Amino acid sequence: MTNLTLQQIAGLLAERKTSAVELATDYLARIDAHNPTLNAFVTVERARTLAMAKEADQRRAAGQAGPLTGAPIAHKDIFCADGWKTTCGSKMLENFISPYDATVVARCKEAGLVTLGRTNMDEFAMGSSNENSAFGAVRNPWDRTAVPGGSSGGSAAAVAARLTPAATATDTGGSIRQPAAFCGVTGLKPTYGVVSRWGMVAYASSLDQGGPIAQTAADCALLLNVMAGFDERDSTSLERPAEDYSRDLERPLDGLRIGVPKEYFAEGLAGDVAAAIEAALAEYRKLGATLVEISLPNTRLAIPAYYVIAPAEASSNLSRFDGVRYGHRAAEYGDLDDMYKKSRAQGFGAEVKRRILTGTYVLSHGYYDAYYLKAQKVRRLVAEDFQAGLAQCDVIAAPVAPTVAWGLGEKSDDPVAMYLADIYTLGVNLAGLPGIAHPVGFAANGRPIGMQLIGNYFAEARLLNAAHRFQTATDWHTRSPSL
Repeated sequence: MTNLTLQQIAGLLAERKTSAVELATDYLARIDAHNPTLNAFVTVERARTLAMAKEADQRRAAGQAGPLTGAPIAHKDIFCADGWKTTCGSKMLENFISPYDATVVARCKEAGLVTLGRTNMDEFAMGSSNENSAFGAVRNPWDRTAVPGGSSGGSAAAVAARLTPAATATDTGGSIRQPAAFCGVTGLKPTYGVVSRWGMVAYASSLDQGGPIAQTAADCALLLNVMAGFDERDSTSLERPAEDYSRDLERPLDGLRIGVPKEYFAEGLAGDVAAAIEAALAEYRKLGATLVEISLPNTRLAIPAYYVIAPAEASSNLSRFDGVRYGHRAAEYGDLDDMYKKSRAQGFGAEVKRRILTGTYVLSHGYYDAYYLKAQKVRRLVAEDFQAGLAQCDVIAAPVAPTVAWGLGEKSDDPVAMYLADIYTLGVNLAGLPGIAHPVGFAANGRPIGMQLIGNYFAEARLLNAAHRFQTATDWHTRSPSL
């Protein structure tokens, strides 16, 4: 039962061949068996989950069910959920229990989805390996000596290990797409503003975007139908007509123009990753697509621009964690100033402190124009590159990361090397575009390889269509690790 896709589960529930309580029980048992090794979940509350499942079954019996009523889901521990711990992977919020639901969580509850638990993550979504969590590193289910990617590594690992059929996640600089690629699952980063950020603990407000991780593109479409929509409580939420993101899944790919950026397939891309993506592009050609070479000349500037803008916004957003109103407070301190210093020093991990310091520096007097303002100008250049490229094609194909997942601890002492691994994902966030990552093969060491498709604003349905047609013709997405 736990190897089924969200779409298959929805079908079984509709046909009354299983129940929400049966599903929840099976998944909770699998979590009990494998989470001690993988560390994908930080919070599981069996009684609360089974109560939600029982309520979902009652809704079905009363004829009040939606397509996903009773289906299990896990939430990244960055989304506030009423009565659940919301830790953001940080000691700072280790004991914080949210008094309300984030919009994403509320919409999932309204749809009847049953929460299995809260997934582990890099602290405050800062990281590319899920080694920055205060609750320990998540392990990749395909190779437990490897990282699962970050910051949504817990969500991706849980889906890959079949501890949940789907999970919510967030993407600030690739944090949905990169762990999806490293764990051999599918992850969708929507257009900025399509999914509400209200109740999602902020890292970098102009870059953060929620989205789904699941086994398939079809499952991601079902989840996006639930998650997306205007929210008046989020000033960055986009007010636009509702759409069915699964409407074009079966549309043939005849005539689809796939742009291939020359800068993404140059020096630095590992040979096994390049070979797998070339084979995937050949499959897309068989399905009717044509390849178009394009150029994104400012690609190399995405990393420095991102690592100025994101820390600057983080510095501002995380200033609220001061030990006064909520969060960790030092046990001993001399005065208010000392309390601030000790609480933040004890509550934040090394990577969060590094980014706060960087952000505070680039926003300081005398450096704002030289760094932050310049980075925003570069951001515009990156966005213009994508618009010029997308004028020549319908979607852009790209690697997700230069290599497959690296070993645990391999880059922990070299944060710059880890930052450089985000070269292919950051530009999408800087431009606010949608992107989907899906599996395309495996390296010789058995670790998954993913590729991403990038679309123009609000092209989620087209991206989902392309990925779904690829998955209809291949079986990479059906493979699961042996646990």
